[in-house]
Amino acid sequence: MSVKEIFNLFLLISALHGFLFCFVMLFSKNGREKSMLFINLLVLTISLNNIQSWILAKDFFIEYFFLDYIHIPWHFLIAPFFYMFLINYLEIEKRSKNLLKIVLPIFILIITIRISFVSFFSDRNTKDIAYLFEKYTSIEEIFSLIISLIIFGYSFKILSKKKKLFTKILSYDNLKWIYASFKLGLLTYIFWIIALAITVALNFKEFIYSYYPLRVLTTILIYWIGYQALLQLRLLKERKDLRKQLNFTLIAEENNIIEEEKDFDKKLVFDKIQNLIQEKKLFIEPKLNADFLANEVNISSYKLSTLIKLFTDKNFNDYINEFRIDLAKELLAHPEYKNYTITSIGLESGFNSKSSFYSTFKKHTGVTPAQYQKSLERLMLTSKKED
Repeated sequence: MSVKEIFNLFLLISALHGFLFCFVMLFSKNGREKSMLFINLLVLTISLNNIQSWILAKDFFIEYFFLDYIHIPWHFLIAPFFYMFLINYLEIEKRSKNLLKIVLPIFILIITIRISFVSFFSDRNTKDIAYLFEKYTSIEEIFSLIISLIIFGYSFKILSKKKKLFTKILSYDNLKWIYASFKLGLLTYIFWIIALAITVALNFKEFIYSYYPLRVLTTILIYWIGYQALLQLRLLKERKDLRKQLNFTLIAEENNIIEEEKDFDKKLVFDKIQNLIQEKKLFIEPKLNADFLANEVNISSYKLSTLIKLFTDKNFNDYINEFRIDLAKELLAHPEYKNYTITSIGLESGFNSKSSFYSTFKKHTGVTPAQYQKSLERLMLTSKKED
């Protein structure tokens, strides 16, 4: 099988996979979320682009002049759909510009110009029109690239410079996966620029091979974003539900705690520290540190760490993680949360990632969260049989 045939097969499979993803999401519960609607449109757009490339590569319309030259520039919509997903996922759509209202009319205008272009040259020599068409397509693509880069840069500016607008989401999601998406997106744009540069350098002839890496990378990126968004949306909803049911109080609430005294009772202060952590559930905040807690009880972080070490024989992190593990064990054992993912339970217990939750849980209990949950299920089954 030649490189071209392998690439064409990849285009077909990826397009069919994308259509299947969109179909499943259309009828799924999470697919009704507005943010997922735009992810669905994003995947649909790249799937349509891939199936169009496959059809053209197979020369299905070579005998039909008009169809053979009407290529819809689906790539023009990728960046706008990602932007719309971002502002809806961050829940700032009411305070952000709706770029689709600007982009969609331009997209329709581009299609109209393309149709007019093909109609005007339909009676010309095929070889002449092919060269002219490829030249026009590249100019159109350069325009699309510029618009996409502007939207891409603006989206990243929102994510990195306007965190005050989405502090609520940041209490549930550190958004590392979205930052990773931007890094992959930047790599994709670099490949796109290289492909266009090769096209121009070759005088708009025999340029298709320069687009192979770009289309493979773009497809992988879009589907990765789709599945990541689906996973993160589920975690987000579960964590919101957990926090609502458990009636947690965020760390940002004002706490009027004890003032430091010169000759304080060490045990009394430690008890108040422990009560503060338990009553306010401060340990569910992943960014909780000794400095913050020491400030809350009006003592130095050194004295705080000394007291924790004195009465628990643990350092600050191990001491706080013990509260988190206890809560995680409670949630894992509770029948009401049986259908929640273990990851969402760990994150809502105060851990900042799935890996840190699993490693810390095993360090404290000797088993993984999944093993712990299964052992509880076996214990319950055994108890039922004995009854």
